[in-house]
Amino acid sequence: MDLFTSSNDIQHQPLAYRMRPLTLEEYIGQEHIVSEGHLLRRMIQADQLLSLIFYGPPGTGKTTLARVIANSTKSVFTSMNAVLSGVKTLREEIDKAKERLSLHGRRTILFVDEIHRWNKAQQDALLPWVENGTVILIGATTQNPYFEVNSALVSRSRIFQLKELTKDNLKNIALQALGNAARGYGKYSIEFETGALEHLVDIANGDARSLLNAIELAVETTGDTFPPKDNSQIVISLETAEESIQKKVVLYDKEGDYHFDIISAFIKSIRGSDPDASLYWLAKMIKAGEDPHFIFRRLLISASEDVGIADPNGLVIVEAAAAAFDRVGLPEGRYHLTHAALYLATAPKSNSALGFFDALKTIEKEQNSQVPNHLKDAGRDKEGFGHGEGYLYPHAYRDHWVAQQYLPDSLQGKIFYNPSGTGYEAEIKNVVLRKREAQIESQNPSSFPEILTTSPPDKNRNRWFEKLQQGRGEILKDIQKTVFTLAEIRSHHIILNINAGSGLLLWEAARRAREGGIYGLTTSPDTLQYLQQYGNQVPEMERPILLNQKISDFAEQNKGKLYFDIIIGRNTLTRLENKLTYIKYMQSLNTPGGKTILIETLLSESTRLSSLLTELTGASNEPDQALIDLLIKVEKNIYQTDDNPMTNWNEKDLINWMKEAGYIEINSQKKIYKEQRTITKKDIENWFDPDGSEYSYGAVLVSIIGKKEIKQLKVSLIKYLSDKSFPWESTICFITGKA
Repeated sequence: MDLFTSSNDIQHQPLAYRMRPLTLEEYIGQEHIVSEGHLLRRMIQADQLLSLIFYGPPGTGKTTLARVIANSTKSVFTSMNAVLSGVKTLREEIDKAKERLSLHGRRTILFVDEIHRWNKAQQDALLPWVENGTVILIGATTQNPYFEVNSALVSRSRIFQLKELTKDNLKNIALQALGNAARGYGKYSIEFETGALEHLVDIANGDARSLLNAIELAVETTGDTFPPKDNSQIVISLETAEESIQKKVVLYDKEGDYHFDIISAFIKSIRGSDPDASLYWLAKMIKAGEDPHFIFRRLLISASEDVGIADPNGLVIVEAAAAAFDRVGLPEGRYHLTHAALYLATAPKSNSALGFFDALKTIEKEQNSQVPNHLKDAGRDKEGFGHGEGYLYPHAYRDHWVAQQYLPDSLQGKIFYNPSGTGYEAEIKNVVLRKREAQIESQNPSSFPEILTTSPPDKNRNRWFEKLQQGRGEILKDIQKTVFTLAEIRSHHIILNINAGSGLLLWEAARRAREGGIYGLTTSPDTLQYLQQYGNQVPEMERPILLNQKISDFAEQNKGKLYFDIIIGRNTLTRLENKLTYIKYMQSLNTPGGKTILIETLLSESTRLSSLLTELTGASNEPDQALIDLLIKVEKNIYQTDDNPMTNWNEKDLINWMKEAGYIEINSQKKIYKEQRTITKKDIENWFDPDGSEYSYGAVLVSIIGKKEIKQLKVSLIKYLSDKSFPWESTICFITGKA
């Protein structure tokens, strides 16, 4: 019999089984994956299923979702339980599936409950038939599939994580069972005393099966007989409810995912200096029977990783508490666990020990660096090679310290240790920094490849530029990193990417919102075609929805129908005259509490040509001051006029527009990106084309000087700037608003 086949006498089946939803409309909970617009719902409604794995705690609806799919698909649906079935049964099902496909052209959906119970060989037996499309797999597991399911199966499946049901979800499930006359108790008169149903919901702890079992027990053991006599009433008291469900079970598997999640929450609470949360997670582990020695090992790591030199006693306290626990044992040893956890949670924090890993990365990347001669062992080779010569013995100097080189020549000035400003490290920070500065100053400039041989006033500036002379690719990577840090995308989010461009943000957003969906807008048919061609590499159900449409038209068409958790727009406002109206359209498309993130280049705060000419002042072939003054005059007309929509706004204007559009919790940050840019002859000719765009240098110059003079000006600029490299600044504003 199929797992989902109904019995003739449905009332003899458990309530939890009878009340399993048959359609998506009956399904309660897991809105983050099954609500309107999300990927799983679209797949079910379109009957275009890929192989799926449902992962989550017991009682959250994994098998129920499979039942909904069984009732929705035109494919043949069959099921197995990994605890009860092996390779023999699997082969029989595969043979049937192959026969259906070859004779009738019908595909088979194979549901495997508790798929993690199969060993690697059993899972491997399924892989070829999933890969060649003989069956579509739906697996259900309470264990993390990335650890417990064959990686090859995982890579060919879409993973959906189900979460514990909320109290509202559970109460709605209870009311659904009490009101359904065909499958539940709707034909009886059942009442709960004040607080009785709420108690069942609370103790169920997110598990719908546990709740329905408790309701069934409470209903069918109350009164003289069940079913009740005509016109009689069943009243469930709080006492009956308490007896029906007993107490909460702590969800914890010492070898499973929850084990790692809870120890992670514990250590992160300590790192975040939250003693209350630290005690909660500690109590949860002890209640579930976690090995105290495992907890102490993690505390010892945290004492150095998270507290470190900010409080050197942290390591001593934890080690002493661990030793005391070994002498005392449980249950009194819980005091020592608590002592250690509270000490670390309330201690000052520093992660400066991570400097070791920076040093390790440097070693992995660098060529073999030689030990400086004065640091080499003088005991063996002093006479022959002069090893150790020039070493300054610190104890021979005041305060037992003297400035000298300790790093290899190629790494002089490299910093690995960054002392924090808390606890003991705050006391030693200034000492460390002063000694470091003295060491740097004591070295010959030629020992520092990042310091240019320039006059003293320019030394720091040139060193700064040298560090920041990155390529355009590095800038784009940083923009992308900043955007997704601000966005905090979850896998179930629905995202709108305005001005999708070449896909810098679009494809990464699509990868992160794997269970949600993403829309990309562009107003260029060529760009749309490019994005569609790129998207053809992605399976159809995973592709972003791409549209050649203005935000205004898109907002009007989807008003009241489609809302987005996150809206991202990069350089969408630059040429618009009415930027506020545009922002209002975006706000209208946000879900309540959703985010809009704008990434806008502030053209008025970027590098100007006159500043490049100023850089050349004092050179043997310096430009004429009249030329610089002329460019400054032109730039004033370009950058300081109220008529130019590209430059007549700034960060403050953006913030005000966001407020006026209805956003709250508006945050803004500016970043100045520097790159080394080579000015070409072609650049200058384009910038100074008299027939160029309205606000170009050439177009503005026509109103000041004639075309002949512009031509002469271009010749001069080509002479001074062409094929030269300059530090070029771009100012970008990242602004986030909550709808």
